[in-house]
Amino acid sequence: MFHCFACGAGGNVLDFVAAMEGCSIREAALRLQGCHSDGSAHAAAAVTSGSAGKQPVTKERGTNAPLGFSLGLDPVHPYLTRRGMDAATIGHFGVGYYGRAGLMSGRIAIPIHDGDGRLVAYCGRAVDGADPRYRFPAGFQKSQVLFNYHRVRAAGEGPVIVVEGFFDCMRVHQAGFPRVVALMGARLSRTQRDLLADGFSRVVLLLDGDATGHAATAHIVSDLTPTCSVTPLWLPPGVQPDQMPAGQLRQVLAGTERRHYIQTN
Repeated sequence: MFHCFACGAGGNVLDFVAAMEGCSIREAALRLQGCHSDGSAHAAAAVTSGSAGKQPVTKERGTNAPLGFSLGLDPVHPYLTRRGMDAATIGHFGVGYYGRAGLMSGRIAIPIHDGDGRLVAYCGRAVDGADPRYRFPAGFQKSQVLFNYHRVRAAGEGPVIVVEGFFDCMRVHQAGFPRVVALMGARLSRTQRDLLADGFSRVVLLLDGDATGHAATAHIVSDLTPTCSVTPLWLPPGVQPDQMPAGQLRQVLAGTERRHYIQTN
């Protein structure tokens, strides 16, 4: 892995060679292959066979490779307290502040796992208003995973709540609804749709109460309805799950006093 502290670029060895040599990811892979082959003839053959029908390296990456390391994080940070996180939730999700050098430096690092529970990435949340607000490592494909999916799947059968962001997910869990996953955005990818359809017979949507969240809810309902039961919860404008008091979240998700907080189709 590499990280440039001047421009913020980062990634793996292929990204590094492509940046330094001014070439594509595929060309970087072929150059590395040539460096470790027995000679230029072998490298030339690799180029020929590669151009005969193989897709570029960037298009072949269908999954996120497991990380070979983990970050030592500090679970005690004022930002987490300000977001309403208690110690049990922080420990359950393994989040914390990363103060050493690297891509996550000075940010709250959030571990992300694939469907089998393997650590595949960290996302860094800025604590001081810095851009970008959320920083993902180069090459990570969030469309291939659902945050917290591996824990919910391991819990067995039952409905699942779908939210947009990491802190939405953690706050819903903390409110007493652990069967919750996050899209890491407002868009449902084909892979995420398949994960939901294959793993759950009932899906509850609790996206943000803004125009983007409402549009995403309508689209996801249309996308998932042919394969499973979908219950959309429409939050009022300006309301987000991670900003709601725990009691209000419980009322919304338990269906009590629903007319005050949500509208259902």
